[in-house]
Amino acid sequence: MTEQFDIVISGGGIAGLVASAAFGDAGFSVACIDPEPPITAEAALGADTRTTALMQPSVALLREIGLWPRLAPYAAPLQVMRIIEAEGAEARLTRDFDAADISAEPFGWNLPNWLIRRELVAHLAGMGRVSFRPGLATQRVFTREGAAEVVLSDNSRLSARLLAAADGRASPVRQALGIGLRQFRYGQKALAFTVTHPVPHENVSTEIHRSGGPFTLVPLPDRGGVPASAIVWMDRGPEAERLAALPVAEFEAALADRSCGILGPLTLTSKRALWPMSAQIARRFVAERVALIAEAAHVVPPIGAQGLNMSLADIACLTNLARQDPAGLGGAAMLAAYQRRRWPEVAARVAAIDTLNRASMVGGRPLRDLRAGALAAMHALTPLRRGVMRAGLGAR
Repeated sequence: MTEQFDIVISGGGIAGLVASAAFGDAGFSVACIDPEPPITAEAALGADTRTTALMQPSVALLREIGLWPRLAPYAAPLQVMRIIEAEGAEARLTRDFDAADISAEPFGWNLPNWLIRRELVAHLAGMGRVSFRPGLATQRVFTREGAAEVVLSDNSRLSARLLAAADGRASPVRQALGIGLRQFRYGQKALAFTVTHPVPHENVSTEIHRSGGPFTLVPLPDRGGVPASAIVWMDRGPEAERLAALPVAEFEAALADRSCGILGPLTLTSKRALWPMSAQIARRFVAERVALIAEAAHVVPPIGAQGLNMSLADIACLTNLARQDPAGLGGAAMLAAYQRRRWPEVAARVAAIDTLNRASMVGGRPLRDLRAGALAAMHALTPLRRGVMRAGLGAR
């Protein structure tokens, strides 16, 4: 027997869970499947201890669908984006980008990923139109003019007018449909972890450039009354692996050097997660009765907090199209509009982030001087500075 839904979402990560909530809020019946149960406790084995900065457009979506009140109490605002060009352990150029220049609100708010999942799962449990089914994987996909059919790992079948693939960078749905990729390799890895520090961050997110990749400190709420931040430290693969293996005392000494001491001594408060860096974009975001969203459609390095925010922009676009024409859900016109609105925008962002990341890796002094000069010039021109800030938020 085949169960019927308006929408099936393959993938129960943060993006898949938000998509489930958004489509459920719009009045559609939704089934969300994922091979693994979500890990919703910080101390649990396999917990995602990274954090995500949710920018203004993403928070607007979460407010609209009733999710933000659950998340706001745990979020740290990001009022200022500070970029530092460093020479050794010294900051030689510092420029601040203040959200007050363009908005009455902060740029965004930072939260732990495991906590976002916890609150999403709790929210979905109260939504009668949404059936979240962890422990089931997509095995096969069949599409026809009127519906997409998914065969699951327990041999059950689901049919939907729209199949949304949110099943990650190696998306089984995308592969089953034969949609190709454009990929970018960097030879980098990123260390993600949390720290406490004696100097308050004052809601300033700081990106420090030297060579190998950016070192970014992102505010978190205080931990036990002590100021706390999340760090993403990108570097060439062998160096990142060396850092990940250092004893804690040696690692904290390396942190003091790489952070230029701006928040005082940094104390490690989590495990160090190591992630390979790459970028990719699907050649197209749609197929018959199927839309690719989130990392099934695009992957970027963690620069400018673009990754999940691009994913939530996919969801906002797709749900808006569905609300405008519920009868056309999953049809050719809706999917063509999604492709037209999202693919060029995402392609431009992938290209921009690729350029920024390669610039952040340069090691020679003349190239680093050129990078510093470009930063100073961009900051000095008010219209350009404001335009860059708006673009970072997702404005066209």
